[in-house]
Amino acid sequence: MSYDDVEILGMIGTADASETRPGNGAVIDPDYTIRFARAHEDGGFDRVLIGYGSGWPEGSQVAAAVAAHTERLGLLVAHRPGVVHPTLASRTFTTLDQFSGGRVALNIVTGSTDVEQRREGDYLPHDERYARTDEYLRILRAAWDTTGPRDFDGDYYRFEGFHPHVPPHGNRHLELFFGGSSPAAYTVGARHADTYMLWGEPLRETAEQIATVTERAAAAGRDRRPRISVSFRPILGATDEAAWERAHRILDTINGGADNLRANQLHPRGAEPQNAGSRRLLAVAERGELHDRCLWTPTAKAVGGGGNSTALVGSPETVAAALLDYIEIGVNTVLIRGYDPLQDAIDYGRDLVPLVRQELAHRRATRSDRAVV
Repeated sequence: MSYDDVEILGMIGTADASETRPGNGAVIDPDYTIRFARAHEDGGFDRVLIGYGSGWPEGSQVAAAVAAHTERLGLLVAHRPGVVHPTLASRTFTTLDQFSGGRVALNIVTGSTDVEQRREGDYLPHDERYARTDEYLRILRAAWDTTGPRDFDGDYYRFEGFHPHVPPHGNRHLELFFGGSSPAAYTVGARHADTYMLWGEPLRETAEQIATVTERAAAAGRDRRPRISVSFRPILGATDEAAWERAHRILDTINGGADNLRANQLHPRGAEPQNAGSRRLLAVAERGELHDRCLWTPTAKAVGGGGNSTALVGSPETVAAALLDYIEIGVNTVLIRGYDPLQDAIDYGRDLVPLVRQELAHRRATRSDRAVV
């Protein structure tokens, strides 16, 4: 286990809204977006995720606005293969990387439901979408890592003489994050991803997924598996008791607006989720509300398994210890976002992130002392 390269990620939106905050109807609030991003930069986060939905603001433009108002914050832009041609995508993100000074990475989201995919004209079935993603990522990687004109003749894409002129900033390796919990996702993500992203399940199930990704990476001929990221919704309080009181208030609020919330999710209202990740979260919730140190699942059940929705509940010390439990089993990156998005980001940066980094430094030093002895 390495404590040297652990990253802490957040997630930003373009308006003040969440499962517990209905918002004021604005889709893009530029001032709020910049304040949200700066809260993460000031709080010591390494990167922020900018999400993807068929009707959401376009992520590369959000990232460009954030880059213009921050100095070092990394920009993890969610991107859905199949919506635009990979030759355009390759230039879109290297151009953004050049203007941002080398701060861009992509989060590849192949797609969760047929309904959501068809909103953008994609009618491929699930496993074939992953086959197309495999081809898509081969094209992106070659466009970023090699020079000169090239042809491609695949099952989904074909072109001749494509000659990209815009490399990543400083000719660096532009990172690919990848999510998915189906067999097809494991195969494609383990082959191409620099970081494989998982939703917050109990430690045992997370370790099983890490083992699967490791096995698939070896089968793909990789010397080492991708880094592993796990995402949570921490609910903090000054004490554990205060955090649990807050957690139940949040759950009551979510349940009170559940009908409207589910109607606006990426999977259709009243239907079981198609994507494996959501089904896994619901299965964990059925087995119990509380797992390991402080992983709480009713929030995931309340939103029908939609997205990153399991909570870590407790004081900053308790939640920091829980995050470190995941790091000990091989997690390299944790993504944390709250139900009161901006204020929670401020609180994480003040109360939680420093504890995690302090303990990582302590464990590095302890490991080094043992090595010397």
